Amino acid sequence: MAPKKPEHVVVMAFPYGTHAMPLFNLARRLAIQAPTLTFSFFSTSKSNQSVFGTSNNIPSNIKPYNVDDGESFTGHPKDEVYSFLKSMAEKYKNRIHSVYGDDDMMIKCLISDTFLYFGGDMADQMGVPWISFWVGGSCSLSAHYHTDLIRRSITLGPNGIEGRGEELMDFIPGLSFVRIGDLPEGVLFGGLESEFALMLHKMGLALSRAAAVTMNSFAELDLPALEHLKSKLVKCLPLGPFTLTSQSPSHIHDDPHGCLTWLDEQKPTSVAYISYGTMTTPPPDELVALAEGLEESGVPFLWSLKDHLASQLPDGFLERTSKRGFIIPWTPQQRVLGHNAVGVFMTHCGWSSVMESITAGIPMICRPFFGDQRINCRMVSDVWGIGTRIKDGVFTKDGTMECLNLIFSNEKLRGKVGALRGFAKHAVGPEGSSTKNFNTLVEIVCKD
Repeated sequence: MAPKKPEHVVVMAFPYGTHAMPLFNLARRLAIQAPTLTFSFFSTSKSNQSVFGTSNNIPSNIKPYNVDDGESFTGHPKDEVYSFLKSMAEKYKNRIHSVYGDDDMMIKCLISDTFLYFGGDMADQMGVPWISFWVGGSCSLSAHYHTDLIRRSITLGPNGIEGRGEELMDFIPGLSFVRIGDLPEGVLFGGLESEFALMLHKMGLALSRAAAVTMNSFAELDLPALEHLKSKLVKCLPLGPFTLTSQSPSHIHDDPHGCLTWLDEQKPTSVAYISYGTMTTPPPDELVALAEGLEESGVPFLWSLKDHLASQLPDGFLERTSKRGFIIPWTPQQRVLGHNAVGVFMTHCGWSSVMESITAGIPMICRPFFGDQRINCRMVSDVWGIGTRIKDGVFTKDGTMECLNLIFSNEKLRGKVGALRGFAKHAVGPEGSSTKNFNTLVEIVCKD
């Protein structure tokens, strides 16, 4: 009798932004749970280097494979992403075929970032289940799933959403607090014929084909939207927060600029931590207004700001605030948020940052920019009540001071985020909802 061929799970990551690492963390958990399976992780060489080159304790049954990322770009990062989108389906199919040839019998499951909507077609051709992984929350996913319904229900005039941004999306269960202006670009406005918007539309249409749609969230966070999605999808499985279930990359423990030592010297819950992620930066006039508000408020602050942007701050700001402010180009964010000196997180509301803030029990001041950040901001400020948004969506000196004063004088916000933190910890506990969902996912992946 011939020996049984080893069985493989194909994992396809979206190689830009903060997409690859959460999917890798999920693959690592699955690889530990299913040691007889080999997990083949496909992404670009740059993405794989950032994931595998900074991670420790990688199971031996995860293997990285590089997908061609096309021509080199030195201009705006968006140009590189849009170029990749045009041929990404072909790139992944070609690379996977180069690894497996025509022997699909070795592959028993395909997992892909939800952006990679063509994973459903590939899984069908292989005769295996397709698992879709969404890096965000259930409300933004629901908006993309319901794109066609939203477009049929809301007809915009020649001025776009002008004058209609505050209208509620109350015709979709779970989105009754969301306003038209909170929607991600590509649903109702924002270059609907762009490569990115077309990808998002195809993604929304493909979701119902997945054997399971998984996400970095937890059931108790957003039950109405989640329950509605569960009624539409084969399985909808929140597995997070990943900050509580995944081993951190080794570099996360580094503190090259000494910010944790600086925090040790500050009073408990006194510091404003400011960071706007890897893809966004407030425009120069807002950087100035934010700096002026910080200076006038007298609040101690730790600011993660790239070196080349510090030159845009007001003259003399660094010197005048040197005794209570610390500006550095990079921080180990999870550890910063977990430090007892931090009292508020000023954030763009990227989903990973929101999850990290909740699991640390830190209220937020939100200044969203694009994508799901506006919906996330709406949930933080109006639904969960664990933070506030910058007035009119842009930093002003007075607006910054008002938000800081609100957070540091309102213990209700801190109490609400503390309660959510408790729900998050329970979700990943032995009897928690995320743990049970992960066990369901393992059954799908390992099913003979």
